[in-house]
Amino acid sequence: MSSPAQPLAASLVQSVDWLAIAPPTIAAVAALVVLVADLFLPEHRKSLLGWTSVAGLAAATAMLLPLLDGDRSTFCLTGDAAVCSYTADRFTLVIQFLVLGGALLSALLSVTALRDARKELPEGEYWFLLLSSAAGAALLPASRDLATLIVALEVASLPAFALVGLRYGDRKSSEAALKFFLSSVTATAVSLMGISFVYATTGTLYLTQVADRIQDVDGQFQTLAQTGVVLTLVGFAFKTAAVPFHFWVPDTYVGAPLPIAAYLSVIGKAVGFSGLILVTVVALPSYADVWGPALAALAALTMTVGNVGALRQQATRAYSAVRLLAWSSVGQAGYLLVPIAAAAYSGDAEKSIGSTVAYALMYGAVNLGAFAVAALVGRTKSLNRVADYRGLYASSPLSALLLGFFLLCLAGLPPGIIGLFAKVTVFSAAVDAGLGWLAVIMAVNVVIALFYYLQWTALLFRAPEGEPEKHRVPGPVTAAIALTGVLGIALSGAPQLVLRFTDTGLF
Repeated sequence: MSSPAQPLAASLVQSVDWLAIAPPTIAAVAALVVLVADLFLPEHRKSLLGWTSVAGLAAATAMLLPLLDGDRSTFCLTGDAAVCSYTADRFTLVIQFLVLGGALLSALLSVTALRDARKELPEGEYWFLLLSSAAGAALLPASRDLATLIVALEVASLPAFALVGLRYGDRKSSEAALKFFLSSVTATAVSLMGISFVYATTGTLYLTQVADRIQDVDGQFQTLAQTGVVLTLVGFAFKTAAVPFHFWVPDTYVGAPLPIAAYLSVIGKAVGFSGLILVTVVALPSYADVWGPALAALAALTMTVGNVGALRQQATRAYSAVRLLAWSSVGQAGYLLVPIAAAAYSGDAEKSIGSTVAYALMYGAVNLGAFAVAALVGRTKSLNRVADYRGLYASSPLSALLLGFFLLCLAGLPPGIIGLFAKVTVFSAAVDAGLGWLAVIMAVNVVIALFYYLQWTALLFRAPEGEPEKHRVPGPVTAAIALTGVLGIALSGAPQLVLRFTDTGLF
């Protein structure tokens, strides 16, 4: 009796490719180590938790190197090795590099922020939540079924709510966390309803099988399938902070600890956009006539509202520097949406998606650098107004030069060649796909953005009001600024390096 059961049992037990899943797994294990260590470490040794977290994120990032030699998959369907839940291909590795590298830089900023917070932020909980969110964010681009995708999305998002509202007794922080929580929970609910409709009409959660089966849905289920597609897209639009689902962004960035605002601006976007790419281009290519025009309209609306919002920030208003970066990140989200929309019209969808990935790499490096300098200035100017940056060159020449460089990269002006290169790549993706009207709107928005980026850059080199205040740069902040500066300058010197990522390996 046992012999027929043995082959069945053997077929249900899968071998796990531990190397493929190493990056998110190491981040998750580091989170558990920090959580347990927090119970036993005395108060004066809590700083060890931060350096343990930095080491864990560095190790997780380093584990991407052995995966460069080829695609690897695990957790595959029994009897069909081509249908898997986890795939480490080129697209996955690039997004994981962006996510884990960004989390590492945010952790470096956090080491100093926690020391300056004077016990307002509980260290053990902070590091556990940051590492847990990073583990979820690293899992998401590798997800190849809708269930894993949603689980990864929530593992990345839920700790982020707590991180935003973690500061003791801070009303602004609590309000920011509540807005972030309500918007994200709404997005998740809408996405889950859409995914349930897609599952009901296709009978599968695997992205490649959804792509095959949704084309042949019975006529009576056609409306249900279309509704599922639309609801899924709306849910992910929330996650990417696309207009009109962006209302939480400025207040959340201001209320959160600054390293967490930096984390959300880059890692939060990488998570949303990689999920959106997987759902649209991989799972629903046959519905390109639905999501293509929708994403094109969202891109136009998002970049316009974001740039106009940044333009309206007053230099003397409290937290105007962080608010400007928040509105700027909304505008940048619009640019990131352009190539995804273009993939619906283009004959070469992979090249269009590659443009989004290339732009995300540029944006991640320079935006984290801008937040790193903002964290430095915020140590002595707690209100962090744009006006506080006047004369920064006189007190901290290198920080001022690097912030100016980061802002010029975001604007797409020399010497920020990588910013110009990334914008041209996105612009050409729109033109090649026949979206000339979207390319024109993008060009107008780039001109609008030039005004506020150049205005801030010029302020750095003006004569300071009164005696220039020296900024003592802590080691971790120095490391974060230096790493982003070196990466930005290296990519500006050799922008062709980014071209290597246009082959995403998704198809």
